[in-house]
Parts: sequence; structure tokens; C-alpha cells
Amino acid sequence: MKLSKYSLLAIVFFSCGASASVTLAGTRIVYEEDKKEANISVTNQDHNSPVLIQTWVESFSPEDKKEVPFVVTPPLFRLEPEQDNIIRVIYSGGNLPQHKESIYWLSVRSIPSTKKSKENKLLITVQNKIKLFYRPKTLSRDEAIDAYKKIHFSLKGKTLEAKNPSPFYVSFYSVSIDGKEVKEVDMIAPQSTKKWLLPQEAHGKEIKWQAINDYGGVTRAISAPL
Repeated sequence: MKLSKYSLLAIVFFSCGASASVTLAGTRIVYEEDKKEANISVTNQDHNSPVLIQTWVESFSPEDKKEVPFVVTPPLFRLEPEQDNIIRVIYSGGNLPQHKESIYWLSVRSIPSTKKSKENKLLITVQNKIKLFYRPKTLSRDEAIDAYKKIHFSLKGKTLEAKNPSPFYVSFYSVSIDGKEVKEVDMIAPQSTKKWLLPQEAHGKEIKWQAINDYGGVTRAISAPL
């Protein structure tokens, strides 16, 4: 079977803040309601080739079919080699909860430029996704900083349970039981309980955890008895 003389196009999806030649200046965005917009910089690190950038906000859960109350500008633009641009996220209004945070995905797709060539090439279109947190003005930044400290863990056999009484999403950086890392723990929603099934039954006496803050940094560790 002969390969086509035209370039092949492969679409590869990634859920990270940066990949290939296009990078984002952060791993998350916190949109504070009292601000007119939230923004993030996108950079084309390639030295020779421009890319086409497409941006949008989508629901965090695929099952959520509600209209997304955000617009992104510019939604489509050309990014020259070794250049950057600012992506602006604007809240278009809606009936979002005022007593807790809401979460969405900011998606940034980079489409490489094509050049006429006799060679067969595989062109990779990369989609970066970072978390977008909407924080109502009733919630303060100081409260958000301390939210991870309020998580309460309990252990029953192979089940690790966490309770988050705060109105904030808490993204865990690391969790360990008696010094042994628990790899299954990720994020817990506001005012919720979440359970993780461990690979084997644990009988720990102390749990220690760190979280990711608003800027993508890592908090200091907190420990508590189990």
C-alpha cells in the first residue's frame, strides 16, 4: 500500500500545561469574580515555524452539557516563531454558585504550519488543557490559601476517605501514609467527600499531604493522625 504524498494529520490530546513547542505560562487559572478577566500567556518556542492557536473553555465533566459562561479572546490566532500572546478569559454571566468555586477546562490547541514537500510527514496537533477555577467574590484569597489544611482524612481497610468542608477545590500534590506515597489521590471538590481504593489494606498512624496553590506552586506539608 502506497503512502499518500500529502501530509498526514494526527490529533493528539494532552491534559498538561505545556507540550511540543507551544507552552502556557501556568498550570491553572483562578478567575476571581470581581476582576474583569483572567489571562495567561502562550508562547511558541519553535525557532522557525509559526502555529495556529485555537482557544476555548469547556465543561470540566463530559457529562455536563450546560452552556459554558466564558468566552476566550482571541479564539483563533497565528503565533509566530519565538513569540508570545495573551489569552484572555472573560466571564459572560450566568447562574454560577456564589457559595463555592466552580471548575472548567481552558483548552488551547496548537496547529502546526504546513509546507509543500514531497516527503511524507506526520503533523501533530496538540491540545493543552488546564484547570479554570471560578471564584465568587464572597470567597477570599486568604481562605483559599488555607483550604487544604482543613481536609480531614480517615482510613478504613483499603479505603482512604477525605472530607473537604471548605468552599474551594483542593488539588493534592502528594499524600503519604506513614511515609509511603499514595498515588491514587488527585483532587477533591468543595464541600464534598471523596474515597480512594488503595492497592492493598493500610494500617497507618499518620497521614501527610501537600496541595497545589493558586499559582501552581506546592504548599508546605500538613500531617495529622489517622
